Amino acid sequence: MTPERFQRVLAVLAKRQPDLTVLMDEVNKPHNLAAIVRTCDAIGVGQVHAVTPSKQVRFGNATTAGSTRWVDCTRHADVKLAAEQLKAQGYQLLCTQLSARSVDFRAVDYTKPTCIIVGAEKFGVSEAAAAVADQHIIIPMDGMVQSLNVSVATAIVLYEAERQRRDAGFYRQRRLTDADYQRLLVEWLHPRVAQFCRNHQQPYPGINPETGDLLSHPGEAEVELSPEDGEY
Repeated sequence: MTPERFQRVLAVLAKRQPDLTVLMDEVNKPHNLAAIVRTCDAIGVGQVHAVTPSKQVRFGNATTAGSTRWVDCTRHADVKLAAEQLKAQGYQLLCTQLSARSVDFRAVDYTKPTCIIVGAEKFGVSEAAAAVADQHIIIPMDGMVQSLNVSVATAIVLYEAERQRRDAGFYRQRRLTDADYQRLLVEWLHPRVAQFCRNHQQPYPGINPETGDLLSHPGEAEVELSPEDGEY
């Protein structure tokens, strides 16, 4: 690992926004899922959620540009339960939905812990998601077409959140907990070692904060990979 690579990882983790996320409500096109994740990585969102009927979330690999390695995606089977879990964690739920209670997306305070719920282009968000949301938001449009591609709409809203948070100083200090910061350092800098530890239910080794090299735990043998541990 080069010093430049190590410094890049530190700089990105220093700006991660752990209380900003997206819940994708059956967004069914892999390239849209991938584009949303790519935008999330670009503005510092490290965790997203997806409700899908299948047991796996399928991304368009060419569209992600590798961003799925840096953004964790949690799959949910039910949007109502997923939304309620996020609300219980203190998130305000914003649903992209045209309704009688919709407001301009720029009128919302995104410095609060925020989850943006988006739906598939053809059907939008589900009734269950719209019902549980704290606020409905819209992107005003003055053309003949009255809708945007879901990944484009998500990016527009996310960059408003980024603007507000940057103005409030959220990107000037690390906001990840120490535990999450150390975990991600191992997973990003030493992905095969992290995979080995997960496979064998071992704690992650420490990281040298100056170089990014692994530190051995007291009494812990040096981690060696076996073929079945594979790649991250």
